[in-house]
Amino acid sequence: MAKKLLMKGNEALAEAAIRAGVKGYFGYPITPQSELLEYMATNLEARGGVFVQAESEVAAINMVYGASGTGKRVMTSTSSPGYSLMQEGISYMACAELPCLLVNVVRGGPGLGTIQPSQGDYFQAVKGGGHGDYKLIVLAPNSVQEMANFTFLGFDLADKYRLPVLILADGALGQMMESVEFPEYNPEEHLVDHSAWATTGRVDGRPQNYITSLHLLSEKMEEINVHLQNKYKEIQKNETRCETINTNDADLLIVSFGLSARSSQKAMELSREEGMKVGLIRPITVFPFPSDIINELSKKAKGVLVVEMNAGQMVEDVRLSIKNDTPVAFYGRMGGMIPQPDDIVNELKKIKD
Repeated sequence: MAKKLLMKGNEALAEAAIRAGVKGYFGYPITPQSELLEYMATNLEARGGVFVQAESEVAAINMVYGASGTGKRVMTSTSSPGYSLMQEGISYMACAELPCLLVNVVRGGPGLGTIQPSQGDYFQAVKGGGHGDYKLIVLAPNSVQEMANFTFLGFDLADKYRLPVLILADGALGQMMESVEFPEYNPEEHLVDHSAWATTGRVDGRPQNYITSLHLLSEKMEEINVHLQNKYKEIQKNETRCETINTNDADLLIVSFGLSARSSQKAMELSREEGMKVGLIRPITVFPFPSDIINELSKKAKGVLVVEMNAGQMVEDVRLSIKNDTPVAFYGRMGGMIPQPDDIVNELKKIKD
């Protein structure tokens, strides 16, 4: 049986990355994810990796770009303003089909805002974020255990599909302490042969590899875009993940992700104690989004309540997913405020009545 450890979410994610075989971490400190960088600074080099504190987030993502080109597992982490600064480099990596792990421990905005938790970066995460028609796989944990688990999954998916994978967490998940168990995981058993494209410095009879996101011919750029869009369709088909709780008999549904889903689950339990048949749908991948599951479960519901820590972002994807007359309501808190279960119950009663 795996040993249970009491760790912060940021530290659990960092430890999981080391166990997953990360060879390069490049980052810049920003609250509330700085413990992740600090853990890497303390532990990574002694365990076979390279740690570099870059001079900025712009520098960090471009270091990730270069290091990923060698075919090694690499990553960076930041929080909302820092993630905004990385968008150009992420777009370059998406076009060049370079795998890496990105972590955004979201803080309240806009602007410098607050260091308290938020889900205000949802649009930026799932709609591309930078320029051009690209997507990332986006995993949304709601516990310290999932911060660790999704790190292993994120590296595996990045290698499988040759694209950046983003873990979209928040300040509370990064800072909270919970017990965590690390699974048995041998990185050597999960590594993918990248020799067909990686810039390893050795040719050995094969054509020289080069990596770029610059393609001046429109025909070539369209060809690459079509290839990427087909890959995203494959990801949508094969990698959509969500959790459903008490949805079999539910006539009211809550859709919520990440930290908000924890409050929503408690609200569901309180509602059921009062006789309301409430179920919960928690998207685990917010891209690819579980549209088909939401649509199917909504067919027998009297109403759907979307709960988020923002002004209403995922709710747009929920409304696009539901292809029937089921009404969709929204409840959100902003600026670092966390939805409380009692308030969510009150919102459910409004739908019920």
